[in-house]
Amino acid sequence: MSGAIGVLAGTVNSAVLLASESPELPKIDEFLPPEILFQGTPFAMNRIILVRVLMAVIVMIVFGIGAARAKVVPGRFQSVLEILMDFVRYNIVYEMIGEERGKRYVPMMSTLFITIFFFNLCSVIPGLNMAATATITGPLVFALWVVCQYLIAGIREKGFLRFFREALFPAGVPWPIYFILSPLQLIELIIVRPLSLTIRLFANMIAGHLLVATCLVFTNFFVVDSSNKLLAFGGALWLLGGILFTLFEIMVAGLQAFIFTVLASVYISGKLPRGRRKICCCCCIVH
Repeated sequence: MSGAIGVLAGTVNSAVLLASESPELPKIDEFLPPEILFQGTPFAMNRIILVRVLMAVIVMIVFGIGAARAKVVPGRFQSVLEILMDFVRYNIVYEMIGEERGKRYVPMMSTLFITIFFFNLCSVIPGLNMAATATITGPLVFALWVVCQYLIAGIREKGFLRFFREALFPAGVPWPIYFILSPLQLIELIIVRPLSLTIRLFANMIAGHLLVATCLVFTNFFVVDSSNKLLAFGGALWLLGGILFTLFEIMVAGLQAFIFTVLASVYISGKLPRGRRKICCCCCIVH
């Protein structure tokens, strides 16, 4: 009996010790880091803003070098950049808007896709370890840019009054319904669309960061910090999960940039005169 009690006591002590050594999981506070540069000024920068500035400079340098060294017969570096630009031009803009009208929006959509893609990749780059789109401000700026562009597109094509009349008072609807429909149309046009673009992007990047960080935290805890070395096998499984989620995060970085750019193109196309109808299978959108 005394032996059983001793084993039970040892088990309880091990459990208490393991609980006291519990890993420090990632918190949402990581997405609101303290200011590290120019504190107390309008130009104050925290870690995420610094990541944005750094990646923006890197992207400008990379594409600046590509433009400066452009040749008729491209090398490997120029070919990669051209493949990226052609993907946005032909597979997104021309498919969603059409070649004739889409030429106007190729620079904008290319900027959106490339910037969002590389900002998202910051989450898996050692030393950065945080997507530059993991807070609401960055995606919101991109979304507001899209809003401005599709409002400008509609007003340019139809005129100010006609554009808002058609947007807020769709044809074929009984007039009493307008008291309900028109406010909803305005909310959808000005608020719902930019918020959907914003939340979809930054929420996905937050989730990806938390998943990868959690896997790596548990890996470090079971392999390094835990006094029970038998748990190292569990740490290996967490490490495998971290690697898989990192690869998945790279795929999500490109997918979210693609979806954001496609939706931006669809919104702008919807404000232009109707042409051929196209279906975007990945987003389940018809225009």
